[in-house]
Amino acid sequence: MAHLKLAALSDLADPGSVGCTLGEGQSARALMLVRKDGRVFAYLNSCPHTGAPLDWAPGVFLDCEGEYIQCATHDALFRIDDGRCVHGPCRGERLEPVAVRCADGYVCYDGD
Repeated sequence: MAHLKLAALSDLADPGSVGCTLGEGQSARALMLVRKDGRVFAYLNSCPHTGAPLDWAPGVFLDCEGEYIQCATHDALFRIDDGRCVHGPCRGERLEPVAVRCADGYVCYDGD
């Protein structure tokens, strides 16, 4: 995979989040993109405690204040900038990051 556009920056509020899929078929991975203070972060959409998706509704990952990523299954709170759990049963664990960059108005993935 080379220079895959995951989402348009115009579709990602600040603070805000969207879900997307990386890859196809059996190798597809669900991701979350989170924008905060002009920066974009990407993580696998999988709780380190249960493996369940984190979104409350499709693409809704943040708490009401837009300060943390919040797991819909058990309310664990994860810092946006590094994915570390600061509250809940997986405290101290981290979401799995995915390297992305912003280019030409899009959030892009340049990995394999």
